[in-house]
This record gives sequence, structure tokens and C-alpha cells, in this order.
Amino acid sequence: MSAFAATLPEPAEATRPPEARGLARDGVRLLVASPSRLVHATFSALPEVLVPGDLLVINTSRTLPAALPARGAGGEPLTLNLSTPVPDGLRGRWVVELRSADGGTRDGRRGELLSLPADGRAELVAPYLGTRLWIAALTLPEPLLEYLEHNGRPIRYRHLEGNWPLELHQTVFATEPGSAEMPSAGRPFTPELISRLVARGIDLAPLVLHTGVSSLESDEAPYPERYRVPAWTAERVNLARRMGGRVIAVGTTVVRALESATDDGHVSPAAGWTDLVIGPERPVGAIDGVVTGLHDRDSSHLRMLEAIAGPELLERAYRAATAAGYLRHEFGDLMLIERR
Repeated sequence: MSAFAATLPEPAEATRPPEARGLARDGVRLLVASPSRLVHATFSALPEVLVPGDLLVINTSRTLPAALPARGAGGEPLTLNLSTPVPDGLRGRWVVELRSADGGTRDGRRGELLSLPADGRAELVAPYLGTRLWIAALTLPEPLLEYLEHNGRPIRYRHLEGNWPLELHQTVFATEPGSAEMPSAGRPFTPELISRLVARGIDLAPLVLHTGVSSLESDEAPYPERYRVPAWTAERVNLARRMGGRVIAVGTTVVRALESATDDGHVSPAAGWTDLVIGPERPVGAIDGVVTGLHDRDSSHLRMLEAIAGPELLERAYRAATAAGYLRHEFGDLMLIERR
């Protein structure tokens, strides 16, 4: 945790989806933060907050039911969270996280065999990049996506009350399966809201970044993730900049993908694995603002937001959001924070 992040207040946790709290998807709160103003609104007001010519870049990755019930060699119940395929491309090898029955992290050991549903199994091969995560060789009775559909559930952390169906962990944009956890900044969008944005002259452009488990980012740098910035989106971003419009990333995943495809402010088509880590020492060049949730103090997302907005604005925004009762995490409230 940086010295700056340690001073930030932490808003309360969102323990249930907005729908379970009597809100529509776009009924969560939105704090608009720029150097000149802090404005409280609801997310449904986003078309009025933006201006014609602005471009929203969205992540179309679909959340996997990536949590599998498992049993250790001694029969103890565990949860195996699938995070991302191993970047070396070896078939059947995934980066995984082990959790005990009470939801806490659980250490593994090289060669440990875990039993999975329907006679599946996972062998822990080696620690991954010096983190708590492991490379696991999976042996499954059917292709992975079908197996997860039949046996998996959404990854769930201790701050959530109850188990919520996978569709509540999806954005309206979700088309390409691959994320261990929802790219949650896009969750409040609805078809009706998108129609209002387009009618106001605000365009949307898609890309893909498949997220891994967010728990890794407790005092640890993000690890490589799969992404793709299509040619049409790269061209649309560059056109918006030339025409004087703003490029607004919907989520930190979009920032990471776009910046991975950017050279001296120009975005090119790109795909593959990105290990880019954005922080105060590495400024952004492709975006003018970001729609984002509120994060834990020890999340690397805060270093990215500090690079975008600067510490003064970020601190003012966090203090205002906390004082107003905003909620953090994937089912919480959001900020639109502008680049300094």
C-alpha cells in the first residue's frame, strides 16, 4: 500500500447487488469528479453528465462461473477459483487461487491433487510469478466452458451476503466469455441508458480484456491478462481525439487495454497478453477520464487512478464519496473521474 493510499478513507462495502437493495442497475450513485467540481448524481444521469462527441470505451468480456467446489487430498472442502489461462499457451493449464471453506486463502503445495466435480481433478504444478496463486493442470470430462457452466459458480468474497446468480455478475455488454470476475464499471449500463447516450451523440466502442481474480491485487502488482483492441475501436478513439471529443474508459480494465495499444497518444489495433502496470510513474496517453468503482486502499487500481487524476483530486473524490455514503466493490457506486 502506498503512503498516499493509506490516508484515503474507505467507503462502506456493498454487500448485495443494487437490485436486492431496491435499486435499478442504473440507480446506483455516480460522483463526477473534475478539478473544478464534484457533482453527486445517479448513474442514470450519465447522458446529461457527458457531452456530444464524447466516446465511451467498454469491455465486452463475459464473466465465467469460475469458482469450482473442490476437495483436498485429505477430503477437506475447498474452492478453486480459476483466474486466467497460463500465458505460455499450454492446454489445460490455468492460474488458480485456493480458498478454504470459510472463504480465506489457503496455501497449496507442489504436486497436490484436488478433486473436482464430475471426476475432474486439478494438480498444482508450481507457484505463479511469486504470488499466492498456483499454476494448475486441469483434467476435465468435457471442454472447459461447458464444464464451468455445469459445475461452476461466480467467484464470491467475504464482503458479499448470499450467493447471487451469474447473470447478476454480467454487464449488458458481455459477449465473449473469459473473465474470472465481472468488469464491474460497466454493470450499471442498461439498454435504455445506451439508447439515451447514442441519441445525445455519445458513441461507444468495444474492446476485450479478460480479468483475473481481483484478490491478487492486495499489495501485489497486476499480472498479465489477455486483451484485444480491434481496429475499429482504435480508429474511433483516434478520431474522437482529433475531433476534440473526450475518450472515457469504462473501467480500469479498459484503461489497461487501451494504454497497452497506445504509443505517443496514438492507439493501434493490438491483441495478446499485457503486463502493463499503470501508476504515477507511468502516465496515461489515450484517455481523458474513467468511470470506475470505489476500491480498497491496498488495490493497485488506486495507483492507476492517481496516475489519471492526480492525488489531490482523487483524495477529494474519495472523501466526498465516503461522507455521502457511497459503497465500494463490484455491486457498489461509481465515479467519473477526469484526467488532470
